[in-house]
Amino acid sequence: MALSDISRVEIEKAIEECDRLGREAFLKAYGFRPARRYVLVHEGGQYDSKAIVGAAHGFLPGERPLTPSTPGFSGGADHAARFLERLGFDVVAEEPAADGPDHDELIHRITRLKVNRSANHRALYKPIALLWAMGRAHRGEPRLLPWTETEAALKLLLQRHGLRGERPRPDYPIASLHRDGVWELRDFTDPVTTAHGDARVKRWFDTNQPRGGLAEPVHDLFRHSTVTRLAVLDELVGTFFEDLDPTPLLTDVGLAGIDPAEPHTGSGRTPERWLLTAAEYERGCAFVEEREAQNHGRRGPGTTRRPIRSRTARYLVLSRSRGRCENPDCTGQPADVTDDDHPILEVDHVVDLTQGGRDHPSQMVALCPNCHAVKTRGRTREALREILLRVASERHAASGGGTAGPGSSR
Repeated sequence: MALSDISRVEIEKAIEECDRLGREAFLKAYGFRPARRYVLVHEGGQYDSKAIVGAAHGFLPGERPLTPSTPGFSGGADHAARFLERLGFDVVAEEPAADGPDHDELIHRITRLKVNRSANHRALYKPIALLWAMGRAHRGEPRLLPWTETEAALKLLLQRHGLRGERPRPDYPIASLHRDGVWELRDFTDPVTTAHGDARVKRWFDTNQPRGGLAEPVHDLFRHSTVTRLAVLDELVGTFFEDLDPTPLLTDVGLAGIDPAEPHTGSGRTPERWLLTAAEYERGCAFVEEREAQNHGRRGPGTTRRPIRSRTARYLVLSRSRGRCENPDCTGQPADVTDDDHPILEVDHVVDLTQGGRDHPSQMVALCPNCHAVKTRGRTREALREILLRVASERHAASGGGTAGPGSSR
């Protein structure tokens, strides 16, 4: 994403389209909500600033419209509104309503959860509830559910995966997540209870039977931004499951394995599903680098004790590859695809983590099985590794990652 490429021409095309469709249909077509504060005023009309800029991006040659959840894209004073002013348009700041948190604030709230601690361990109530809701958002299931359905689902997950003595009490994490501003409750009579106490919390939910689910901005991020979803997944797993195997839980909530591209309709191979804007790639790398130092030297639970690896980094590399082997001398990868309609590629660390390599896209490549085998055990593997290290760095920079980030030594 590069807003600087947008000119007045593209903005005026978006305005014309909004006039032709009407505001409500225009916002629906591009997936935006009405502007909360900053309104573009043009020739007597008023337009939603963020939606206009997002739609305008789609009028650039070879580009797509920006979505509401595009990482790094906001309608605030420092982004879409200021950009429009720089192009000479008038932007009016209306009195703010109850503005919700921006993208970074949402991520901060989710990844910095306050939880109860026992000895050196953190309770799993809230992480389990969030992972369950994240899986539902990813599958496109309804955001809000009756309390009876939420209670039944979370009770079962807490019984199966509450490995630190968590009781099957969903009312605790939901009340706390509501106070954190990431969970919405509706259709209740009494003031929402705090997460403290015992019988009082349970009694409030039993009496009020609220509908609830992730706050809409959080749900939208998990639904539409694969990079955000994976980054939060990495953060929650890395923070709260440091000595546990989260795989059974992730399987139950539908988040096991590397996250595929957004759900799509139709059939056939569609590499476009993997395309990321430069801003999405850059934001994903920032998430990777934030956790990289924390994970350095750490190993996962179990008998193999393998180094902890970032799902986000793997996804960024697959997206960057656009479904093609990144070895420039590849003689041809399989034309077949997986059951999920993904190209048959394997993400590999050019320099193994146990030998000082980084779990970062700047030192990772997507390889077909043949090239992966040559890189791993072929006679020419050392020469190929030098080539792949250069390719990884170049592709990383070209995708929006810039320099290799902290910890780079090559």
